[in-house]
Amino acid sequence: MIGIIGGSGIYNIEGAQVIKEINISTPFGEPSSPVVIMNIEGKEVAFLSRHGKEHIYPPHLVPYRANLWAFREIGVSRVLSLFAVGGINRKLKPGDYVVVSDFIDLTKNRERTFYEGVRSVKVQGEDKPAQLLRAGKVVHIDVSLAYCPEMRQALCSVLESLNLPFHSYGVYACTEGPRFETPAEIKAIEKLGGDVVGMTGYPEVVLARELAMCYASLCVVANPAAGIADYRLTSEEVIREMRRKEEELKTIIKRFVPRLPHERHCDCKKVLESAEV
Repeated sequence: MIGIIGGSGIYNIEGAQVIKEINISTPFGEPSSPVVIMNIEGKEVAFLSRHGKEHIYPPHLVPYRANLWAFREIGVSRVLSLFAVGGINRKLKPGDYVVVSDFIDLTKNRERTFYEGVRSVKVQGEDKPAQLLRAGKVVHIDVSLAYCPEMRQALCSVLESLNLPFHSYGVYACTEGPRFETPAEIKAIEKLGGDVVGMTGYPEVVLARELAMCYASLCVVANPAAGIADYRLTSEEVIREMRRKEEELKTIIKRFVPRLPHERHCDCKKVLESAEV
C-alpha cells in the first residue's frame, strides 16, 4: 500500500473515494491525525495529515515516529510526502516542483530513530523492525539513496507528462523551526549545497527508511527563502501557494499511484540487511 503524508495546506485529498478512517494507537504515541484509507485509481491509499487536521502540531513537535509506525501497522510499504518549501537555488521559482534527491539535517531536538539499543521500545510483530526493537539492537542504516529511485522516477515521469515546471534533483535542508530561517542561515545552507529549505522533511525520511519503506518527497516552492526574498515571509503566503497548487497536486497523485508497479524493484526493502551491530 502507498501512504501519503500531506504537509502545510494539504489536509486531505478532495475527490478521492474514502473507504474508511482509522484511529491508530502506536507504541510511539498517537499519530498526528487519523489515517484515511481511500481509493485512488483503483488502488487503496492511506492518507495522513502531518500537522493534524486543524494544523495543531508545529514542525518540531510532529509525532514523526507515531506517524510512520501507524503506516507500518496497516501495511504501507511506500510513502509519498508532500511539502511546501522555501527556494534557495536561484533557478527555483515559486510554484516549481522539486523531486528531492538528498537532505541536510539541521534539526536539534527531535526523536530521530526507532532503534535506541537497550532503551528501544518493545513492540509486537514478526517483521524485521519489530525483531530488532525487541532484541534491543543498535542499527545503522545507509542513507546514500534515502529517497527511493523507483518512486522518484515515477514522479518525474508524471510531472513531465503534465508539462509542469519541475526539478528532478534537489537537496532538502531541514531546520528546527518553528520560526523561519535568518538570511545568514540561508547563506550557510546555500554554501552547504541546499536547494530548498523546510522544517518537516527530517526525521521523516530516515524513520521511513528504518522501517524498510520506500520514501519520496515532492516539494512545492512556496516562496524564496529569507534573504533571497526582498519582503517579509509569512505563513499565509505558504498556505496560499499550496491551495493554488491543490488541483495540480490531486492530478499528480492520481497519475502517480497507478504508475508504480505492484512489486518493489528497488533496494529500499533491503536497507536493514547487515545494518545491526
